[in-house]
Amino acid sequence: MFVRKYLVASAATLALVSGVVMAHGDVTPQAVDVTSLKPLGDDMRDSNPYKGDKEAIRVGSSAYNQNCARCHGLEAISGGISPDLRKLNDVCTTLANKKARDACEVEEVDTYFRNTVLGGRVRNGNVYMPPFAGILSQEAIWAIKSYVETRKFE
Repeated sequence: MFVRKYLVASAATLALVSGVVMAHGDVTPQAVDVTSLKPLGDDMRDSNPYKGDKEAIRVGSSAYNQNCARCHGLEAISGGISPDLRKLNDVCTTLANKKARDACEVEEVDTYFRNTVLGGRVRNGNVYMPPFAGILSQEAIWAIKSYVETRKFE
């Protein structure tokens, strides 16, 4: 009797875990309402124009939870499947020169973030992150980045 209960419980757990793992990659992008944000126009920015903007952070939090959290984790805390976005500036923080560190954090990390969101990540033909070009507006991308910036790794 114990063995049968164990097998049933194991099968149920396996089915649940399999469903969760399969659901990880099956994400339908969600629209992001950016009407409360200052429009940025058609020219894609190289750095985040909404850095520290409270409304952008609010919009970005919602947009992140709808489009990014399944892979990158709730509150940008990765569960190990995808990179922990709180660590985006790690390379920059090791630079001794403050001017170089600040430029790295603003320009290089912002550009990397934007390009990754737009183009996605593919390695050896495997899609690790889908491209969001044509799905997320520039305003939505920078709002998400504004939110992620509030979630720095501690």
